[in-house]
Amino acid sequence: MPESFFILSKDYLELASDEIIAISKTYDRFAKAKIISNLIIIQSKTNWNEIAKRASFVKVSGQILRKMSGLFLDDDNFQVLKNANTFVCRIINLSSKQLNIPELERSMGDMISKFSHAKVELVDPDITVYLIFTDEESFFGFSKRVKEESRPKKTKNHPHELDWKLTRVMINLTGLKEGETVCDPFCGTGTTLLEAESMGIHAIGLDFDEKMYKISKENLKANGYKSKVFKLDFQEFTKISEKFDGIVTDLPYGRASKASEKPEEILKKFFSILPKRKRIAIMYKKGLESNLKLSGLKKYEIYRHKSLTRTILIK
Repeated sequence: MPESFFILSKDYLELASDEIIAISKTYDRFAKAKIISNLIIIQSKTNWNEIAKRASFVKVSGQILRKMSGLFLDDDNFQVLKNANTFVCRIINLSSKQLNIPELERSMGDMISKFSHAKVELVDPDITVYLIFTDEESFFGFSKRVKEESRPKKTKNHPHELDWKLTRVMINLTGLKEGETVCDPFCGTGTTLLEAESMGIHAIGLDFDEKMYKISKENLKANGYKSKVFKLDFQEFTKISEKFDGIVTDLPYGRASKASEKPEEILKKFFSILPKRKRIAIMYKKGLESNLKLSGLKKYEIYRHKSLTRTILIK
């Protein structure tokens, strides 16, 4: 079965690793993963780029051609360059060894040139060839040039809106697929709706605040997205639960919230009405759940600053 590699940002590494695994299993429930530091190897029938384009914290990704015991590379390994006009070599050293990376990249480029008619191109090559070194084992892989996905744009923002990368992670951790529908009962400026739509997932947003309701609609319109937004209290999502497959939301808290209820009361009420058979990813201020029984659920802590740590909970 094909293997892909993903070099992850070390920010929120556990979250980033679990996101890659979740995306892989969304498309292939038999996918297997191996984690070596911030390198994750996925064995799956799903193409590496299909996984990478949904993920939030991937720095480098590609397909693994073979594991290596050294730097010996034979002719078969360069079939990937057959239709390429240009290439570049990159060494990724995740091992404890000190390597002369520029020299290795030059040597590898010279070696490839003997097997291929492709020419070295440092800027925007057709193919990037990788040697990845770890203390456990090393890998030879490649990635092809892919068109970068355009980001959803916002006409208006809010200083306390949900971070788009964390929003995307939460959607991915629910395992929602293209064509399914996510609901955000506290949609604010529409970050969840925009990120979901950018991945081919339908979305429904609720917000009781007139200003947030209008901003969400404007942001969706600016991107040509068709998600529905309703000026309703969050509890109204129980009346439309048959219309969505999962919930992704950031619960209001502190001074940033215009809600009349205390954040801990909102959280308590929210959990009491959650649909049982829906996939859930929610973010809230750490500590608000102290009086709730949330055992058995996956949690991640997101440090923002000394007076605020957020919790992401996956059900």
